[in-house]
Order: sequence, then C-alpha cells, then structure tokens
Amino acid sequence: MHKKPLKPLLIKRLQLLKVASVFAWCLPLAAQALPSYREVVQAHRPSETVILARDGQELQRVRTNYQVRQGQWVALADVSAALRLALIASEDQRFYAHSGVDWQAVSAAAWGNLWHQKTRGASTITMQLAGLLDGDWRIPTGGRSLGQKLGQAVAATRLERSWRKDEILEAYLNLVPFRGELVGLDALGRTLFGKAPHGLDAQEAAIATALIRGPNATASVVGQRACSVLQAVASLQQRAQPDCTAVRWRTEQVLSARLWPASSGMAPHWARRVLAQWPQGQALPARITTTLRADVQRVALESLQRHLLELQGRNVEDGAVLVLDNASGQVLAWVGSSGRLSQAQEVDGVLAQRQAGSTLKPFLYAQALQQRRLTAASLIEDSSAHISTGAGLYIPQNYDRRFKGWVSARVALASSLNVPAVRTLAMVGPEDFHQQLAQLGLQLPQPAGFYGYSLALGSSEVDVLRLTNAFRALANGGLWQPVAPPLLDGAGVAGAAAPIPSRQAVSAQAAFIVGDILADRLARAPTFGLDSVLSTRFWSAVKTGTSKDMRDNWAVGWSQHYTVGVWVGNASGAAMHDVSGSSGAAPIWAEVMAYLHQNQPSVAPTPPPDLVRQAVQFAGVGLDADRPEWFIAGTQQSRFALESEAAGADEISANGQNHANHFSIRIVSPAAGTILALDPDIPPAQQRLWLRASGVGAQPVRWRSGQRLLGSGTQLAWLPVPGAHVLELIDAQGQVLDSVRLQVRGAGLAHPPGNP
Repeated sequence: MHKKPLKPLLIKRLQLLKVASVFAWCLPLAAQALPSYREVVQAHRPSETVILARDGQELQRVRTNYQVRQGQWVALADVSAALRLALIASEDQRFYAHSGVDWQAVSAAAWGNLWHQKTRGASTITMQLAGLLDGDWRIPTGGRSLGQKLGQAVAATRLERSWRKDEILEAYLNLVPFRGELVGLDALGRTLFGKAPHGLDAQEAAIATALIRGPNATASVVGQRACSVLQAVASLQQRAQPDCTAVRWRTEQVLSARLWPASSGMAPHWARRVLAQWPQGQALPARITTTLRADVQRVALESLQRHLLELQGRNVEDGAVLVLDNASGQVLAWVGSSGRLSQAQEVDGVLAQRQAGSTLKPFLYAQALQQRRLTAASLIEDSSAHISTGAGLYIPQNYDRRFKGWVSARVALASSLNVPAVRTLAMVGPEDFHQQLAQLGLQLPQPAGFYGYSLALGSSEVDVLRLTNAFRALANGGLWQPVAPPLLDGAGVAGAAAPIPSRQAVSAQAAFIVGDILADRLARAPTFGLDSVLSTRFWSAVKTGTSKDMRDNWAVGWSQHYTVGVWVGNASGAAMHDVSGSSGAAPIWAEVMAYLHQNQPSVAPTPPPDLVRQAVQFAGVGLDADRPEWFIAGTQQSRFALESEAAGADEISANGQNHANHFSIRIVSPAAGTILALDPDIPPAQQRLWLRASGVGAQPVRWRSGQRLLGSGTQLAWLPVPGAHVLELIDAQGQVLDSVRLQVRGAGLAHPPGNP
C-alpha cells in the first residue's frame, strides 16, 4: 500500500506547535490596540448628515462622505432573524461556542492543507471583526502571512474576553464591506433592497451574506454563493434543499439597484445652505438641528406644488418660498424649488437672481415719506409721462395699460401704479434710492445710472432671501438685521452666538405708514378689487410684483410675527402666460400666512412717536375719498385739491421738475430726448414721425429742423433723417415758440425725396 511521505507532515506539526507556543506571549500585545465596544459605536460616522427641524423631525439626508457609503449604526435587535441565521450558517457555525478562534475549523483547515484538500476557511466572525478594527490584521492582496494569522487569532481571543457575543455580531454587521463603496448593513439594505435591515427576507439575507465572501464578484458568482447560503440554512434547520433559480434571478436584479439617493427629504436647498455655512475644519456631526419648522416647510412646499399644478398650461414650473421670523430673523421655511415639477430642481430659487418688479416700490415710497417729499395723502398724477434720460426717452406704463388720473400716494402704492412710482423716483433721485436699497441689504450688481428711472419698477435683479429680509425690516419698524444663522441657537458651532449687527435703514414713522398702506384693502381695490386673495382675516401687509414679459412673479409681505416671500416663474427665464401677482405668487403667500396664523393672532403695529392721525378731504380726485390719514409730524394737511385739471402728456426732467404748461404753445410730440430707430426692412416712406403742437389756436405755425423748413400746421408727418435734430416750432415771423431735441438712428436716405 502506497503511503504519503512523513516529512511534510512533521514540518506542519512543528509549525503548529510553534504557533501555539507564541500564541499566549502575543495575546497582551495584540489586545492593547483594540478599542472597546462603546468606543467603536461612538466613533461610527455615517456617510450622510441628517438635517433636522427645530423639533427634531427629519428634514433632509445629505451624503457628505464620498469615500465610503455607510448608514446609521444598526442595533442587533433591528437586524432580521433571517440574516443572522444566514450569517452564522455561512460564516461561523460555532460562533456561539468558540472563544474567538474555532480550533476545530483550524485543525480541519490545517489537515486539509496538509493533504491538499479543499476545506471551508477557519476565520471566525470575531477574527474578521478584529481585522476590521485594526488594519494590521486585515487580509492583504496576496493573502495573510502566518504572523498575521496569529495576530488576528490573538486579537479575536481578546475581543471575546471584553466583548459580548451580541456586541461582536452587531459591530461586524455594521463595519463589514459588502459591495463597492457600501459598508455596513444599513447602507446595503437601503441601496440594494430599498429597505431597513429588519425587513430583509431569506433570499435577501442569503445575497447579503454571499457578498461578504466576494464583495465585487460577478452577479452569477454571488447568485451561486447565495444559493449555497440558503442550502446551509436549510441543513441547519433540517429542511428540504431550496430551488436556487429564484435567488439567482433576484441577485441579478438587486446588484444593479441604486435605491439610496445621495440626498432625500423635503428641504434639499436648505440642507445645502446649512452645510455650506458649517465652519471649515470643524467635523460634521451625524445630525444637525436647525431653525426650520417642519410643519411650515411641509405646508409651503405642498402649497407651491399644488398651485403650480393648477397653473399647468401657462408655462410656469418653478417657484420658491421663504418664511422668516420677524423678531429673531430665523428661517422657518426654505423651499428652493417645486421639486418634481421642475426641470431644474438643483437650482435654489431662494438665492437665484430675478427681476424685482414692483416689490421695490414700498422702499421707494418709504424714502420719499422719510425725506418729506410726500405724504400718504399727497396727490400724484397717473398719466402718460415722457421722461428724459441720458439713454433716451423713458415712457412708463401701468400693468393694465390704463391710467387713473390724480391719485394719492396711498392709492398709488397699494394699487401698484407704475407712473406715480416713476414720478416719485424723480423726486428722490435714482442715486439716493440705490443707496437706500443698499441700506436694506439689497446691494444691486450695477450702479444707479445703469437702471435709471426703471429702478422704480424693479428692473434690477434681487433674490428671495434678501428681498424678504428687506420687507422684514419694514415689519420691524425700519430696523434691518441679517438673517439669523441656520443652526438652532448656534448649538455645536463655535462663535455662532455672536451678536447680530443691525441698522435703522428706514425711519420707524415711514415704515409704519408704508405698512399701513400695504394693509389697506380699500386702497388696493382700484387694481386688485375688494375680494382680493391678498386680503387676510388677520392684519397683514403685502406687495406683489411682476417683471418684464411676465418672467417673474412675486408676493412678499408680513404680519405681526412673520415675513413671507414667494417667487413664481421659470428657472430658465422663460416668460409665463397670463400669470399676474394676484394669480401666481399671491395665493401661495396667502395659504402659508393663513397656516402660520391659524392659532396665532396678528394685530396692527403700535404707531411710533412723531406720527399724527388727521382727517383729510380730497377735491377733484376720483379714487380718493375723505378719510383719516397718518402723517409724520409737521407734514400734516387737512385738504388736498387740484387747482386745474391737467390734459395731455407731460414731461419730467432728470431733476423731477414738471415742465408741462398747458396754457402756452408747445410741442407735445415727439417728446424731448426721443430716440427713434429706423428699420432698414421697412420702406422709408412708411416710417414717418408725426409732429404735433398744442395751444396754437388760429395762429399759423411752422416746423423747422436746423435751417430747413419741414412744413406747417399743428401736426405734420415728417420723414426723419438719421442724425441728431433740434425740432423747432416757429411763428410767421420766425420766432421760436418751442423746441425739442431728438435723435434718429438706423438706415435712411440723406435727402429723401419729397422732404424739403
């Protein structure tokens, strides 16, 4: 009978004896490097940060570690029984019997190695955990050396002496790599199966266990190993062997799944802001408590999405909502996008720059009141106006293209009339208004001259955050403060409790009067009607706005306790279709305000000192009825009347002076400063400019440009020539009655036929 040579056998036995002799000597040294169970749990850091509301409700989960993907620490009691059974059956059947090293498995492995027979590995769960806790005992690419195997066995024995079995199994499941970047059972369950670890069934447990043996194996290999796991479990339970077809198919499906998004929740843009403001160099905790109210955030998001669904077909898909606490400046809701309704979900609408529209008017009128250029009862003409600027002629229009005549400043602001706002800016001056906006935190990207008089109508770009906070200054009696830090009470952040700077951006008296105007439903009735959505059952002040071509729609206002800003539009900048301030943003504003005050009253503010309440009478004014009015002390007046009715268009110069003289001969068209652009695609004969004069009566008049006579009569169709012109209206003796300067640009004939 042929026998195996004895020399190799003796060598193997001598090696085992050497291992045993060194084992006890190495035990204390290896144990010093291993942490306690409590230290391991405390050191665990998920790869995501959870952003919480002030009451502890979860707002958003955001991935912040892109080296590995691991979830929260999972207690063993929250791991499915199927997975625990599959793991023991596959990895360490004598786990609860051995003391860290399964000597029976070691002997079997050594004997199999001696006779070149394939056996199951002798590495226990405890030994594998020792390798996860200390890199010295991990398996290198070329396999472990005898010394590493010895060290891992020593460390495992030490673990068994200081840790309980359930702690070892729990830590192992939380630290073991499964596939790719996935580490720990929570990450595996959420990514591949879309469920928490307690919900894994027998097939899923078998797949998870199979991935431990080969984290990056092919799907077919993992499926075969999962089948072996199911068979091992069946053997332990003395059941019939399972059919592996289903588990192989399931393996193919789940290994391609990515069910755990990098960010999930209802406040993605708020979470981004919180993380962006976290101090550099300071470690991120697993959970961050912020100032947001989860209920207000939910209502704001749902209101925005529901209302945008109602506006389907009007080419509007984006919006933003911001809610600030007036007293503290804390953010209570931050909705940066309409979510699934938007094609640009990542764009934060709260920070995006959009045209302000009429939302800047309250600050303009507040400045005019503060400078005593106007009172709330002062009369301003709402009629066609031609305003000379350095860039040409500016002709503002109202939203409805109609004019109301002479109105009080109260009606002009509450009804959002454009022409009175431009006339008010002519009194204040664009440069001064530009500086006033800066005091309110609205630092515009361009100088005042870039915007000119269109600044009164919100031609500049602002964002929801700064604009809403500027309105909050009006709510706080003109006192401006920056928005408070996002963390609740600055917990956990060094220096977060630093004092918040403030400044009196608007006088308390002007802020009060503007708030009183914006809360006046009668004053806004000429534009919005008495039953407007802006009228709340509690005290509130609100201003809407619509930018050029209906690209941006706003509603910003405040109550006693809160300031709410809403923007509706398209992130792409595309124009909406038939969406106004009262139909776009205002309903969302009203819903959010109503929720905030469903159990909390809001009363009108107390008038500050140096305000006078006086009855006023109006004569010759159509939209204003006699009423009591608020005045800054020293500006009060009891009667407001027109000396005469104005007719026709008038001109306002750059210093705000009215040059209209309706009782003298004058040129009414074109207005001074007109810039006329000729279109080369239109025949020159079809581009005549009508020259018109008023106050002429029966007196013969003629038109002249330079030394060239153009024609006679109170109106004349003139064929313009490119260049700078001074049009003069002269009498029969050649005396100049009136003149205007204008410029003609574009293609044309130097001496067009038929033009003398």
